[in-house]
This record gives sequence, structure tokens and C-alpha cells, in this order.
Amino acid sequence: MDTGKYRFLNRDLSWLSFNYRVLMEAGDESVPLYNRLSFLSIFSSNLDEFYRVRMPAIFAFSSIRPKKISIRDEYPEDLVQQVQALLEKQLNEFGHILTHRILPGLKQKQILLYYGDPIHEVHKEVMRDYFLSFVLSYLQPVILRKENQEKIFLENNSLYLVVDLESPDGKRRFALLNNPSAPLPRFLELPAIMSDHYIVFIDDVIRENLSFVFPGYTINGSYSIKLTRDAEMNLEDEFTGDIAEKIEKQLEKRDVGNSTRFLYDPATPSAIKEFLQTYLRLRSEEMIAGGRYHNLKDLGSLPNPTRHTLSYEKWPALKHPGFKNDCSIFQSIAESDKILHLPYHTYNYILRFFNEAAIDLYVKEIYVTLYRVAADSHIVNALISAAKNGKQVTVFVELKARFDEANNLRWSKKMKAAGIKIINSIPGLKVHSKIALVNRAEQKQWKSYSLLATGNFNESTGKFYTDHVLFTARPAFGTELEWLFEYLQSRKQPAEYLKIPFRHLLVSQFNLISRFDELISREIRNARNGRPARIIIKLNNLQERAMISRLYEAAEAGVTIELIVRSICCLAPGVNKNITLRRIVDRYLEHGRVFIFHNDGQPEYYMGSADWMNRNLHSRIEVCFPIYDKKNCEEINEIIQLQLNDTRKAVLLNDELENKRILDDGEETGFAAQEAIYNYVRNLE
Repeated sequence: MDTGKYRFLNRDLSWLSFNYRVLMEAGDESVPLYNRLSFLSIFSSNLDEFYRVRMPAIFAFSSIRPKKISIRDEYPEDLVQQVQALLEKQLNEFGHILTHRILPGLKQKQILLYYGDPIHEVHKEVMRDYFLSFVLSYLQPVILRKENQEKIFLENNSLYLVVDLESPDGKRRFALLNNPSAPLPRFLELPAIMSDHYIVFIDDVIRENLSFVFPGYTINGSYSIKLTRDAEMNLEDEFTGDIAEKIEKQLEKRDVGNSTRFLYDPATPSAIKEFLQTYLRLRSEEMIAGGRYHNLKDLGSLPNPTRHTLSYEKWPALKHPGFKNDCSIFQSIAESDKILHLPYHTYNYILRFFNEAAIDLYVKEIYVTLYRVAADSHIVNALISAAKNGKQVTVFVELKARFDEANNLRWSKKMKAAGIKIINSIPGLKVHSKIALVNRAEQKQWKSYSLLATGNFNESTGKFYTDHVLFTARPAFGTELEWLFEYLQSRKQPAEYLKIPFRHLLVSQFNLISRFDELISREIRNARNGRPARIIIKLNNLQERAMISRLYEAAEAGVTIELIVRSICCLAPGVNKNITLRRIVDRYLEHGRVFIFHNDGQPEYYMGSADWMNRNLHSRIEVCFPIYDKKNCEEINEIIQLQLNDTRKAVLLNDELENKRILDDGEETGFAAQEAIYNYVRNLE
């Protein structure tokens, strides 16, 4: 397909637009104060990842200057300047929200966070005692001299102070001092004064006691700095060698990657900035003025020393009416397909699926793919128990899951030691599917129980990611999952493997793209024939050009297209009036992928793990699956319609990547989908 005639937005600018939407929640006065701090934390954490993962690519594209017009269109020559200007604007707003709105709001609730303010004398003694007892043992001061320049290494995203000193002989010196905000807490609660509760950054605990670190020196100033390093792994996808060994070697290199951002306190004198740039061999474009404090993702852990309720009221996770405790979970699944809507439903049913499989005498085989695993995973422990109980357990562990490689590798070794058959990464492909299969011997024949999800088998993220999970005993699903696990064990590329005739599951590298293409084509034909035609798609990211072009083509044919895209979106909604594009940011992270095709009044529903990005469709094994049960289809439809009707937490995106609120400024009423979905799920029978 010719994608050159269509307009595509830049993925990085689109991602920054999403992060700004997160920042909007921090500035929303209707959001409780500690949830607003959490949104500041998420914004800051996201930005760290952006600098680690995306800025290296942006710098690379700016230096390559590609000749292809389509690439130049998506990656303009001034992209670095656009990104930096946008980041500066967002960070200024971040600082304003924190210092002019949230901190004063906390003060009204008798919570005072020292933020560059003079420290009360009564608190200085407490800070000194804490410093001498707990902080001092972690400090590693270094005077920055030319002879030790090659030995100085700033760890990725760690905090440091640069201290301006005058030595006893009158010479000016600069020293580097680590900030042990890990393993120590970032914040220290101080004694209350009257009814006011005080909190201080550990940064200021150190600043107030520098004379103990540099005895005999005159302290002229101290300034916070932080270096972010490139995290892109650049694995060679050759077919020889052990992938686990490669991952371990790359992990050793990760935090010694090239620098992409050097944050400094804006109060830092020019002489110190120039010295650091030369001493640390930094480029001028990497030097970025931050604030007095860095790593403000730690704001998410700010203590609440008062009895004030300053967070959202918790919504207790709900029971699913189709599962009972007085019978096996497999019996419930055999009766009918079941869908969980997380985190509204409790995650316990997924744990039960694996726990019961581990001890059930009739379960003979368990297969599962793991992408991001909880640090203390009940699921993995259940799999280990299953293997020890004589079950044949096969686990595909994706070792290339970015930032989770070490955790996945640790679990992989532990499972292998317990007798589990471990399949590690396929060269050139990531396995991102969320699937599990249990084979059970019932009445002298096999019966398969399948678990297919839009999100990872991770009980930690399952508490705040919105996802959907299908439990089914449909034989066709079990058969096709067996085919897929056979393929994964072959460790071959799809072209080298026999063509698997998937008829129900949509599997990338095999039939996923072609099936979605057929579904879009059918809507186009219906529109051209004067029939109702509609496509609803909910994704985390929409970037792959061929799929976007097909949506443009469908809109031109008269198909109504409604998109809910949380993060990256390279489709320009203004291309056609038949396209609307929404983004929802609320207390839970929208994570489910849902696809609905009108089909002339006989709608088809699909869910799965696949975003429409280049990496998902062309470099990963993803699984999407149809929803056949009528009741489950009705539930999915109702939830999506609630999201399409959101006027409080949804925004409309335009071609300038602006988040346009649906309600006018100042309106506090409106319809919030997540609250409505919770109430809807609570009333399901």
C-alpha cells in the first residue's frame, strides 16, 4: 500500500503529548493532593525513560538526515529543537504546579515540605542526628582533579551534589558527593511544630551537614546534578550463541551507556557548569537546567503524617459472579467463557488458575508465556510447585523485556532449577503475547483450558492496569495455543516453520495483520454499499503506517472510526471528519487492547496483546483473540461505550497533538468512565 499520500505525526512528539496529559491530572484541582503528587511522579518517571530510550534515537535521526521524504516528514530536521522546546515548556509547568499549587495545598493541610526554604533550628539537630547515624556511612566524597578524571563515573539517574569548596590553602575545589536516596528513603519526617507536620528531602539533610564530610574546607555552595544514560540494548540477532548469556552481558553494559541528559540545579554558577561539561565530556545539548531537586518521581512516596484523607477513596476489587469457591475453577470455566475486567475484578482468579493447576491431580501439562513478572511472583511460585508435583511445565520467558531483563533472568534460572522446561528468547523476535494453557485428563481424554489476556501475568500491575482476561475451555482455542507453543519451542523464524492454519487466534508473524486487514476491508465494502460501517479500536499505541493508512482509507470510504489511544498516536485525526481520537488518563492506567468491527449489525469483538506499532506487528509474537460468548461481548461493548462517553477524564486529540478537554474550563461535572465501569462491573450478574 502507498502510505506516502497520508500524513503521519511524529511518534516522539505524540508521546510527549501523552506525558503532558499526565501532567494535566497533576494540575487538576478536583484530583486529591496525593494523587496529584503521584501524577507528578509518573510524569517524571516517564521522562526519565524517554531520555534513556528515545532521545538517543532522536539524536541519531537528526545526524543521519535521511533522504526519504516519508521519513523526513515524520522526523523533521528540527526535531531535536522541537522536542527540547516542548520539554522546557512542560518542565516549567511541572515546577509551577508543584511549587505554586500542590505545595501550598499541602500546607493548608498542615503538611510542609521544605523546598529550598530555611530550615527551622529545632529541625537542624534532628537532621544532624539522622545524618550522623544513617546517612554518613553511605557517602563517598571525591575531589574532582584531573588525575582522577578517568575514574569518575556517574551512575544512571542517580543523584549527586557538586560541592563548591575552598581548601585550607585558599584554593577553589569542586567535589562530587553521592546522594544515597536509595537505599535510604528520599524523605525524612521531622517533629511537628504546633499542628504543622514537616518533611525534608534527604538532599537537604546532606546539605545541612557538609562540614562533617569536608572538615577544614569552606563550603561555598552545593548543587544537585543527575546524569541519564542511553538504555537501548542493540542486541545482535544472530542465530548462534546463548541468548541468556547475551542478555547478561548487555545488562552489564546498560548503565554505562552514553549520556543523553545532564540535569543541573539552575542556581549552579557558570564556572561550575563549564567545569562539569569539560570534566564529564558532555555535549552542550545534553546540559539541561532542572530544579533544586531531581528524581521527583520520588514524590509518589511522600509520607502523609496527618490523618487527612488526601487520596482517592479505594475501590475494593470485585468478585466475579461466575466463579465460586465451592468448586474447581476449571469446572467454572468449562461451564462457559469468563472475562475478567481488571483491576475492577480481583486478580485472585488468575492466581487460582495457576494455583489449582499446580495441585490438581488431573492436570498433566501447563504452558505459559511470561513477559513482565512480578518481583515476588505467586504465579511463578505456583509453576515451580506444579513442576515439583510432577506436572509437565513449559514456560517461555522473554528475556528482552526492557528494564525487566534481570528480574526475568532470575526467575528463569529458578524455574529451570525446579525442573521447568524453559524456552528463552527467539533471535530477532520478542514474545509479547499473554497466554497460558492447561491440559487436563478428563474421562480418558484431554481437555484444554486457555487463559488469554491483554496484559502481563503480573499481580502487581494487575492492581492498577486496566486489562481484560479471557478464560475459556473452547477446544479450538486450546488446539491453536498448542500449535503456537510448539512453534515457540522450535525457536525458528516463522518463515522456517510450517504454516500454521490459525482460524480463531490472530498471531503476528502469521495471520494477525492479514486478518485485521480483512476486517477493515469488510467495513469499507459495507460503507461503499450504503450499509452502516463502524470500527472502534482501543490501543496503547498506534504508529504502524500501513495500518494507519488502512484506517485513513476506511474513513475516506465513509466508515466511522472511533479511536481510544492512550499514548503514542501517529494518526492525524483531522485528515477525515469520520475519525475521532480520544485519550483517557485517570486513576488506573488504561492498558487493554480492544477491536470492534460493526459487520453490518453483527459486530465482531477481538482483544489481545498487540498495539499497532512496527515492533508489535513485525518484530514480536502477539496474540489477539475473538470473543464469542454473547454476554462477554455485551460487557466489552458496554465498557467501551462508557469510555467513548467520558467527558471528565477523556480528551480529544487534534493534529497539533493538543489534549482538548471535552468540558469547558471550570466545569466540575461530567462523566468519568472508570468510575462508571466500576459501578457497572459491581452490578454484573
